[in-house]
Amino acid sequence: MVNTNNNWISMNDKSIIKSIGNYIKHQRLNQNKTQGKIAKTAGVNRSTISQIENGEAISLSSLIQILRALNLLSVLDVFNVNTQPSPLELAKIEKQKRKRARDTNDNPKNESKW
Repeated sequence: MVNTNNNWISMNDKSIIKSIGNYIKHQRLNQNKTQGKIAKTAGVNRSTISQIENGEAISLSSLIQILRALNLLSVLDVFNVNTQPSPLELAKIEKQKRKRARDTNDNPKNESKW
């Protein structure tokens, strides 16, 4: 069973790397893929897969390649930056919204025949 209640702040770097390695190993085994198959798909050495699964540091680009080979790039979604407009910008947008409709009829009704 995978521990989903990690206290990342209290963990040292080595423990975090070990947790990432355990996650990768767990996902790889769930997909019934060998280290060699993932390594070939990812374009890295099998020893790189072994390193991360054993809690040793690997490069960030290797980690991304491994996640891609496991079809797990979605874990990187937490790095998306969602910018929201400030309250002042929201007020300006709200102020620009139409509040009334206007008749666009080109023939005025009260046309004088003088």
